[in-house]
Amino acid sequence: MTAISHSNRSQQLGLGTLVLGFFSLLGLILVVYRWINGLGVTTGLTDGRGWGIWISFDVICGIALAAGAFSVAGIVYILRLKEFYPILRPTVLTGFLGYALAAFAISVDLGFPHRIYYMIYNWNIHSPLFEVGWCVMIYATVLALEISPIVFERFNMKAPMKIIRAITIPLVILGIVLSTMHQSSLGTLFVLMPHRVHPLWYSSILPILFFISAMGAGLAMVIVESTWSFFGLKHKLETRLLAKIAKIIPIILSLYAIGRFTELFISGDSIYLFTGDKYSYLFWVEMLIFVLIPVVLFSLPSVRRKPMQMFATALLVVFGLILNRFNVSLVAFSAGAYAPSWIEIFITIGMVSIGAFVFALAARYLAVFPHSADEKTKVLPEEKKKIGDLEPAYSPVIYTSKQPIEGKTLTSGPISRLE
Repeated sequence: MTAISHSNRSQQLGLGTLVLGFFSLLGLILVVYRWINGLGVTTGLTDGRGWGIWISFDVICGIALAAGAFSVAGIVYILRLKEFYPILRPTVLTGFLGYALAAFAISVDLGFPHRIYYMIYNWNIHSPLFEVGWCVMIYATVLALEISPIVFERFNMKAPMKIIRAITIPLVILGIVLSTMHQSSLGTLFVLMPHRVHPLWYSSILPILFFISAMGAGLAMVIVESTWSFFGLKHKLETRLLAKIAKIIPIILSLYAIGRFTELFISGDSIYLFTGDKYSYLFWVEMLIFVLIPVVLFSLPSVRRKPMQMFATALLVVFGLILNRFNVSLVAFSAGAYAPSWIEIFITIGMVSIGAFVFALAARYLAVFPHSADEKTKVLPEEKKKIGDLEPAYSPVIYTSKQPIEGKTLTSGPISRLE
């Protein structure tokens, strides 16, 4: 039995967490400055270049890298593979933070951020952005509900826990549907602009390619996040589970590569593969280094047995997705010259820092990870309810801390168990 518990570590924050907090605060200050002074003063955007790194990185890349949340949730609750429970909560938390920050980045990029709520009642059903906006908004809410037990357990809120436990599977199904819709719709945005996107990246099946690549990179992000938590936050590394996830990634990346090359040859755009310009070089770097090499490495059992090799290979996949989205939306996107301002860069750094900072705090103070060691756990029989033959991931338990305070042993309230 594997249990989840609140950390008994010192309440003192480490240097890395404090650095993340500093850049988070700096980013928020610059966001306020941008809202006060507008886009023209604070960014390198022009009338011809309507979006920059806030959309390309914070939104398009951020949403894709958060795709691991619906994938792992589907593996656990739909495929009913209980062994993946230990990585469920950190993955869902990562997904929630990714979507929340993407929504925040959109508000920063809007010329009139105070009008963002217009989308709720001013429907333009012919716009892909309308579908993306609604799906992101609803799915962020779904992820918030899925991860809410870590807060309810912290404050011993039993009634909300029962409600979440009852609707978990419908939430997961809804999340899978919503993710499928908006991951592909982000690709639809660029299908509408064939005159803007370079032929090596433009495709009529771009929505499918966006969805497939998001699935592969989302699972790679699970490996990256888990390894970072092991080194940075000193949590247990589930090497065996990560190896099983790594085994799936080559299949997904192979489907992506086959679709990509097939479309190029069918459309006749394969003539651009060997032109020798910067675009052909970028294409081959993207496909060879960040797709083909990870496929080969993740297919090797020797790589999947070694955490650091898995981590390095997963980073290649993550960087490959970032390069692909940048190529589609910025580098190979014809919209005039653009160079991000220092404010844009530091706001983006601030966005990433906010996500990492909140994750670190949640991992320290909430029941995000399986406990590492010696707490004694006891299952409450009256809470041992089942969904079919699958026990819920959030059954409360009671644990006794071995850390004494003034010579006494403390007993804490209900938290949760993963089996």
